[in-house]
Amino acid sequence: MHPVTVLIFHPQPAHSAGPLERRLGAARDRLARVHETGFERAGATTVRLIAGPPDRRLFGARLADALQDVPNGGLILLGSGAIPLAGLADRRAFVACAGGNGPMAITNNRFSSDVLAVADVSWLHGVPRDLLTDNTLPRWLSDRAGIPVADLRARYRLGVDLDSPLDLILLGRQGAAIDLGPHPEDALVTDRLAGIRRVLADPGGELVIAGRTSAAALAWLEGFARCRVRALVEERGLRASTCLANERPQRPPRSVLGSILDSDGPMALGARLAELGDAALIDSRVLLAHRLGVDESSWPATEDRFASDLLNPAAIVDPWLAQLTESAADAAIPVLLGGHSLVGPGIRLVAR
Repeated sequence: MHPVTVLIFHPQPAHSAGPLERRLGAARDRLARVHETGFERAGATTVRLIAGPPDRRLFGARLADALQDVPNGGLILLGSGAIPLAGLADRRAFVACAGGNGPMAITNNRFSSDVLAVADVSWLHGVPRDLLTDNTLPRWLSDRAGIPVADLRARYRLGVDLDSPLDLILLGRQGAAIDLGPHPEDALVTDRLAGIRRVLADPGGELVIAGRTSAAALAWLEGFARCRVRALVEERGLRASTCLANERPQRPPRSVLGSILDSDGPMALGARLAELGDAALIDSRVLLAHRLGVDESSWPATEDRFASDLLNPAAIVDPWLAQLTESAADAAIPVLLGGHSLVGPGIRLVAR
């Protein structure tokens, strides 16, 4: 097996970051240390943490700079918030790919990558500096460089990542080592989780899921949940639909639920969901993309989005998002707002 280098990208909170951003940053910092130790145990030759405050550089430029002093051999790339549920066997699978011979690459999900292993670092020297995000790297490798990319989507735990303090709540005991609690601001989410679990156990109940959920998540729910499930699947691949900064997506993001809110206003969310079911998991990032476009720089601030995930409208500056969150928090049924993990791989964490 040839040498294997692991690069862990760790964006640190800005000096102006709010308390929720800092909480997530601290958890990611602890997870980065877990990754360092874990990949060393899995057989990686070198593990490097690339940390720094946020900047406006695209992922392609950041990657090109990081590769300048990486030796020949295999390479594993991941963010500090990626795969918090990974075990030693999972890390060994990535190390085995990176240390192998022949054209091979492996990722946790080729359509929305959080961790990627390649057997030859030189394949990545051609990555354009205007590649938008790491999510699109497997697509570039297979479509532009001709490298076959396998993925481990069947291991649902590898799809969970730390994008929000909500994800730390969903991890529960499994995240105890990286999130030092308890946190008083989590109380309402914890209460809503309990309500959602009661609906899941009720043969007469119905759970509403809207956003970037998957067939695999719904199939698992079909076998686990005693309630009925109403699913609205939309905008999967939202972040991976465009590889390069100068590429234009085929169409702007559109959401059926977002269209209803266009007509009725964000304060209608809770009432509309109560008409459809007895509990709801809503991918609020799809609603933001529907309203403001796929570019997150036009969205409400990160601290606002995190406060929304914790159902705290009083902490949100953006009026539209504050009203949406207030409606969800005050709904007659338990509602949770969040990102991809909530309606995707994190459904199992919600259920259990």
